Amino acid sequence: MFAGLLAIWAQLASAGNIAVAVAANVQYAFEDLKTAFKQETGHDLQPAYNSSGKFAAQIANGAPFDVFLSADMAFPEKLYRDGLSAAAPRVYAYGALVLWSMKALDLAQWQQSLSGPAVSRIAIANPKTAPYGSESLRLLQYFKLDAALQAKLVFGESIAQTNQYIHTGAADAGFTAKAAVLAPAMRGQGHWIDMPQAAYQPIAQGAVILKYGQQHHPAVARQFYDFIYSAKARAIFERYGYLLP
Repeated sequence: MFAGLLAIWAQLASAGNIAVAVAANVQYAFEDLKTAFKQETGHDLQPAYNSSGKFAAQIANGAPFDVFLSADMAFPEKLYRDGLSAAAPRVYAYGALVLWSMKALDLAQWQQSLSGPAVSRIAIANPKTAPYGSESLRLLQYFKLDAALQAKLVFGESIAQTNQYIHTGAADAGFTAKAAVLAPAMRGQGHWIDMPQAAYQPIAQGAVILKYGQQHHPAVARQFYDFIYSAKARAIFERYGYLLP
């Protein structure tokens, strides 16, 4: 199951570089983080992108990742309790939810637009494995829209797949990370609106050095972990719409 990841590790080990499990919402910002880290240290990062829940399951089953950037605190906290990380997770950023659509919807009246006939499919990430998905459901419950919109919901396995549904028009609209709509590749495409922060829990995103990283690449894993909280990295997160701890 992890043959591909083991191959990545084999390529990286001799070079002193590390493999990073990256929550899908961080994908766009991570490319900038990767470049800045390489410029500062000379080390390469090998990212893999997926939902946080899927990564947590893979790590629990022995996946050779050095550092985990989660989309929440719950998954890395469980890894810590299970002895699979070097220390308790620490928040590196707070994510924000937006509603995004390629259609000419009236997002100023987004509740009416989603309930109306122009919208038949609404994309959200799988709430069981993707924290942005669970908070999207919480937002719908807050506005008492969950029952009315249930039949319209389509679920992406991660926020990346959710973005694909929205961007291709497979869904008429969807809830996603603000980082996606601010990414250079997506900026100016479609229309989006911030969701009220009072309607969902702050999406605290935590990072950990994993037991594998501590054992195999302790110096570089620690170097990257410290870099995540540096002024340079914080500026990158802020540029992608994250709130800073």
